[in-house]
Amino acid sequence: MIGHRFIRFNPDAQQKSKFEQLLDVFTQLLTYTNGDASEALQWLNELDRQYKLSDEDYGMGDFIDDLKNNGYLQEDPQSGQYSITGKSEQAIRKKSLEEIFGKLKKSRQGNHQTFKPGQGDEQNSDTRPYRFGDMLEQIDFTESIRNAQISRGVEQFSMHEDDLQIRESDFKTQTSTVLMIDISHSMILYGEDRITPAKKVAMALSELITTKYPKDTLDIVVFGNDAWSIEIKDLPYLQVGPYHTNTVAGLELAMDLLRRRKNPNKQIFMITDGKPTCLKIGGRYYKNSFGLDRKVVNRCINLAAQCKKLKIPITTFMIASDPYLQSFVQEFTEMNNGKAYFASLDKLGAFIFKDFESGKRKTVY
Repeated sequence: MIGHRFIRFNPDAQQKSKFEQLLDVFTQLLTYTNGDASEALQWLNELDRQYKLSDEDYGMGDFIDDLKNNGYLQEDPQSGQYSITGKSEQAIRKKSLEEIFGKLKKSRQGNHQTFKPGQGDEQNSDTRPYRFGDMLEQIDFTESIRNAQISRGVEQFSMHEDDLQIRESDFKTQTSTVLMIDISHSMILYGEDRITPAKKVAMALSELITTKYPKDTLDIVVFGNDAWSIEIKDLPYLQVGPYHTNTVAGLELAMDLLRRRKNPNKQIFMITDGKPTCLKIGGRYYKNSFGLDRKVVNRCINLAAQCKKLKIPITTFMIASDPYLQSFVQEFTEMNNGKAYFASLDKLGAFIFKDFESGKRKTVY
């Protein structure tokens, strides 16, 4: 009989392959280049020249060939332009999820657990006597037979209604989330890239929901002068524009999307770096970038109150530290009875995921 076998530890065998190492860098660069594969490859070649990412055995040409062979990259035969595939888009989302929230495995559907027992999806350790109306599949037959044996013995075994024990189970809730992302021009002003962290969080959140909570829904709304919905697959290509901040349009669209959801658990996450500066009145844009315009602010506050009536909490993530904005955010949050975080760019993901995960631990009646 062979016992334990000991071999010399080889650290090189535990490392990623050269392709996997370069793929990690490539997916990061795609986020910064808004999904532009050619630009990301140019950056990767610059990094290779500076930091020697490739070697004589595995060059950048080999990496590009492997990208195409493995379905991450496609080349237009006429123009010769490279573009990423759906597989690359998913790889970017997974990379964002690992970076922000750690690695997660796919789990059961509808996995938002509450503390209220009942006729739910997952059994717990609690039992109780049978009551009229309980379902047969809830009966704990081991405990029920044990009760019958104690009451009437093994020789005259019979089971009565009083012997039946019910195994409690936990409800699993579903949540409908709208993530609002500010794409106004200020998201790249003052030498600070704020849109890339926002995109990473959105991609990570979408990957979390589709892998761990597949019965949940996630709608993504971007807002500038106007607001519109985008698909999850569009996130890597998201860019800011020469827009003002029409927070009202974003909230109105988010509310419309959530009204269509039959799920009673609804929430809005809003990522923004500035004050609302724009309204659309009829076919005209009302704009004021100087200070907090009361006409614009009042519309935002009114929508916060409407969301409260509809039981839609709004969590605002303000990625700017301007003191004069705090009063507006505080007024907006108090009107909605929601939450607000003044989050730095490097902490944005941690704040959002902590809030999202804590929401599934609330008792639902």
